[in-house]
Amino acid sequence: MLRTYLISYDLAKPHLIKHVVAQAIMAAGQSWARPLEQTWYVRTEESEEALEAKLTRILDSEDGLLIQRVKEEAILTNTSVRWFKRRQAGVETGGDTNVIAFPMPQLATDEPELPFAEAC
Repeated sequence: MLRTYLISYDLAKPHLIKHVVAQAIMAAGQSWARPLEQTWYVRTEESEEALEAKLTRILDSEDGLLIQRVKEEAILTNTSVRWFKRRQAGVETGGDTNVIAFPMPQLATDEPELPFAEAC
């Protein structure tokens, strides 16, 4: 069963690992959103404990981490939530880049497009 988690962190030395933490969070679930610099939503079948275990391997003892299961509703001010799906194998990006050339190949999926969340 997919659950939605709020993940937020405070890094003592962000210049060293912020990109590593971001990659780990994006890989942790089926989809993710990043409404603020160090705040993420992740949809995954994993438990809070499993997410914590993955992330604390990367974090320093002085870093802070919050993982909380949340409902879909949220109040957003001066931001919005755009959900992204984890990249799927077989989509060519054209070499050493993460840019996908358009038109992007159609992938077989039964899932509807993920919605935007609007600020109130």
